[in-house]
Amino acid sequence: MDIQLNYIEKGEGEPLILLHGNGESSEYFCAQIEYFSEKYRVIALDTRGHGASPRGKCSFTIRRFSEDLHDFMDEKNIKKAHILGFSDGANIALRFVLKYPEMADKLILNGANLFPAGVKASVQMPITLGYRFASLFAGKSDKARKNAEMLGLMVNDPNIAPEELRAIKNPTLVIVGTHDMIKDSHTRLIHENLPNSELAVIAGDHFIANKNPEAFNRRVAAFLEK
Repeated sequence: MDIQLNYIEKGEGEPLILLHGNGESSEYFCAQIEYFSEKYRVIALDTRGHGASPRGKCSFTIRRFSEDLHDFMDEKNIKKAHILGFSDGANIALRFVLKYPEMADKLILNGANLFPAGVKASVQMPITLGYRFASLFAGKSDKARKNAEMLGLMVNDPNIAPEELRAIKNPTLVIVGTHDMIKDSHTRLIHENLPNSELAVIAGDHFIANKNPEAFNRRVAAFLEK
């Protein structure tokens, strides 16, 4: 890996890695770090180019981020971990487990999508327009280039075919909000193609881990303790 990822670590026990969403940082999971560190070794990463992690020179894609996770685990001598990913973090987790299933124990996918059309049009359309606009000025403005790169993650990634999920045997919790920005049909598509998964719907929008942490944490804890 060409960079060192920034991370927060707290607690002891089985490793539980937390992966945040697009444009965020490990701080998104403040309520999860406190709660789960009572039973687990919680490690909340800042993805490449997010939070306090440097951008580096490698590609800025979900696939690259999944390789960063692999390299981080190798570096820390973590042979296997539970992985909780939110939004783009869930997409990173999917890419990771498709390539390195033996390094993941249980998987929690919060607000994942397999391709951009899985996001409701009312949310995806402004993202796509913003990406196109930022891309026009990316050669002239550093701010526009960074914006285009970040939005590009939601326009060009992750591109996972539903049938690819059938290879994932890890116990998986697919968890979303009642008013999530991910289409209900898309969440069901993910759940139905994961052979060892269960589906949970928590009151709230896309950001249930942050806005409804009590219900979210209880449901995730029950899954991990099975």
